Amino acid sequence: MMAKILIVDDAQFMRNILTKILTANGHQIVGEADNANSGIEQFKELSPDLVTMDICMPDKSGIEAIKEIINIEPNAKILVCSSLGQELMVMEAIQLGAKDFIVKPFKKEKLVEMINKIVEEK
Repeated sequence: MMAKILIVDDAQFMRNILTKILTANGHQIVGEADNANSGIEQFKELSPDLVTMDICMPDKSGIEAIKEIINIEPNAKILVCSSLGQELMVMEAIQLGAKDFIVKPFKKEKLVEMINKIVEEK
């Protein structure tokens, strides 16, 4: 199933990697944000099927962005993409409503599998 995906990550190279993997697997990238505030605004405008969310970003954390997105749309599908060593923040993100998480660097097969699983959930 093709999903419309919003990528929120302050690292351009990570947005490029996610875009390449996800489009190669039939998904559409409807937006990219390099900070949490931009991600929240694009979420409101684009109504994506799924959001990939980095945790550590310069303006506000991915945790804060998740809180705001879940307030806007309680059924939002968010996949946290975080670096090693952020386990506590990842657990907080899951408690706030993120559907799952993947640790960077990740295997592309695992990422695609997780995205497909989340998108197919009712």
